[in-house]
Amino acid sequence: MTKQEFQKLTEDHVLLLDGATGSNLMKAGMPRGVCTESWVLEHKDVIQSLQKAYIAAGSHIIYAPTFGGNRINLTMHGLEDQIEQINHTLAGYSKEIAPEGVFVAGDITTTGKMMAPAGDMTYEKAFEVYQEQIGYLRDAGVDLIVAETMINIEETLAALDAAASVSSLPVMCTMTVEADGSIFSGGNAVEAAIALEGAGAVAVGINCSVGPDQLVSVVRNIKENVSIPVIAKPNAGMPTIDDQGNAIYSMDAKSFAEHMKVLIENGASVVGGCCGTTPEFIREISRSLGR
Repeated sequence: MTKQEFQKLTEDHVLLLDGATGSNLMKAGMPRGVCTESWVLEHKDVIQSLQKAYIAAGSHIIYAPTFGGNRINLTMHGLEDQIEQINHTLAGYSKEIAPEGVFVAGDITTTGKMMAPAGDMTYEKAFEVYQEQIGYLRDAGVDLIVAETMINIEETLAALDAAASVSSLPVMCTMTVEADGSIFSGGNAVEAAIALEGAGAVAVGINCSVGPDQLVSVVRNIKENVSIPVIAKPNAGMPTIDDQGNAIYSMDAKSFAEHMKVLIENGASVVGGCCGTTPEFIREISRSLGR
């Protein structure tokens, strides 16, 4: 996919993303604390079943299960020597079941390391980490790249620059923010969106964070400050933790879709769900749009 093709997809049209991956894998039996990418490698049927359900619900773009497939994260699990195979295979799982008209995004996220001067992660090191993973995702045939759940503007800019250095694939970027739009490591969603648009992102916005009911002003403020599509992929409300340590999310699919429609009315045009959402949540969004 080219940047121009992505722009055509979003012209006068709300683009539906998928919903959560991790929380649904946990429901399907993935233990807490394991390397998600390694577990998915051994449970191809689980991820493909989930992604087929998202496609049936109306998703135009599904995220390949490569979220933590960067060298820093995989090194924590002793899997750094398998980085090429992991990214290629997992992207292949999604490509294998995506019909014509449904696109696969190579999914990348924060390194989890604090950027200098607060930590020892530099722009140059982050650039190298993302350049490596994105190169493998490009070779695996993904249609675009998404940098999601990002917590630092500079690190996200490094990911964007790394993508541009190895491919011409369009890149979507989403930060995780508080309800007031502030970013964990400093700055806010609007500042990030402006900087990321300037650096070449094809769509910008938020994911994870809080529920859609808390993000109306954030989405509206981003929309007023950028000329590219705005992404909203929030959680199914704020979770509580039960006696077994499981996160229980407050919104059902219908309520979530109603709040997502408000976000769309306030400027979001690329939408989906994050933690706690399921294919039914995407189906309800699609229904609310009259599809």
